[in-house]
Amino acid sequence: MGASLSNLTDNAGPGLGDIPESCVANVFLYLTPPEICNLARLNRAFRGAASSDAVWETKLPPNYLDLLRLIPPHRYRNLSKKDIFALLSRPLPFDDGYKEVWLDKVTGRVCMSISAKGLIITGIDDRRYWNWVPTEESRFNLIAYLQQIWWFEVGGVVKFPFPPDIYSLYFRLHLGRFTKRLGRRVSYFEHTHGWDIKPVKFELSTSDGQEATFECYLDDTENDDMSGCHSKRGCWIDYKVGEFIVTDSEPHTELKFSMKQIDCTHSKGGLCVDSVSIIPSHLREQRRRKVIK
Repeated sequence: MGASLSNLTDNAGPGLGDIPESCVANVFLYLTPPEICNLARLNRAFRGAASSDAVWETKLPPNYLDLLRLIPPHRYRNLSKKDIFALLSRPLPFDDGYKEVWLDKVTGRVCMSISAKGLIITGIDDRRYWNWVPTEESRFNLIAYLQQIWWFEVGGVVKFPFPPDIYSLYFRLHLGRFTKRLGRRVSYFEHTHGWDIKPVKFELSTSDGQEATFECYLDDTENDDMSGCHSKRGCWIDYKVGEFIVTDSEPHTELKFSMKQIDCTHSKGGLCVDSVSIIPSHLREQRRRKVIK
């Protein structure tokens, strides 16, 4: 066996270096961006194909020019398609920095996140109810913390040229407040109450008539296995509101979403609101955060 492998190695016949760059580029059309970048290190033909605009054009969403409009023109002028993909793979802030959009680095699909500052929160300006808390646990470095309120309602609206796909919308929430003490993360639940009495209602609707509704007790221990925590307290959970389908980026999709618990027979509190995320549904399993359906 060793001799035969040696003969193959010493054989002066055709090798990877003899494959035409155009053939390599055709193969790259079926690979993911990380795979292309890894293979680019093999030889000159692979490196040239890995820089081809024709290859990277297929990795970009069909309306990537809409995303480039969020960036000053001097940042992408004269860039190759590969460099444009790299640029769009980093979070692009818009709407005063309260929203971010980016391309998934493996699939090139469009993802979006909306900070708590970009949401409409009832009572947010009254510090008896809500406080803004800086934290490294949020991609926006800021969350809204609810101490206590009777009428709980958080919502938002986004209008954006999402490319054709099936998307899921999530609210990222945390029961209890948290801090670091002696290098360890510690959670406190002195304000956490009321979420086991009545469910929170999550809703979304689109400008073309799609709707989804979901109800959930935020402090219910029946679904602990799904949350990945010993209880729903003390960890971040993405609550899936529902899915919507985009068939064309024009006209722009307008999306309305909310979560509410407006039964004023009891108060509720001790909840952190981080963000709303909108991601292609098939990427859901690749997310590391634990999700409640």
